[in-house]
Amino acid sequence: MNHNIKSIRPFIGAENFEVSRSFYRDLGFEEVVLESNFSVFKSGEMAFYLQDYYDKSWIENTMIFLEVDDADRYYKELAVLNLTEKYGVKLTPTRYLDWGSECFLHDPSGVLWHFGTFKK
Repeated sequence: MNHNIKSIRPFIGAENFEVSRSFYRDLGFEEVVLESNFSVFKSGEMAFYLQDYYDKSWIENTMIFLEVDDADRYYKELAVLNLTEKYGVKLTPTRYLDWGSECFLHDPSGVLWHFGTFKK
């Protein structure tokens, strides 16, 4: 099987769609509104879909791993955004493991983002 994959775009939900839209724009993602209740958020060639749909058990079990060039620098940049104060979200400092390092951020709905860097 020959995979000529060009992208992978997860779908995530939002408990409060407008708050989540603002949150992701504050994170630096570019929003493209597709419908009144559905947007795609992009950063370079990477993207994900945000939809105005909330199912607590689904959202609280959704995790996304985003590989970044430097997890510790990324954490420091996230901390400066004051997302915890503005949105009441949880930001967890960088942890260092055998495979690399990562920090964590819950979005306003409860989606858990892992921002990680693999050791080379």
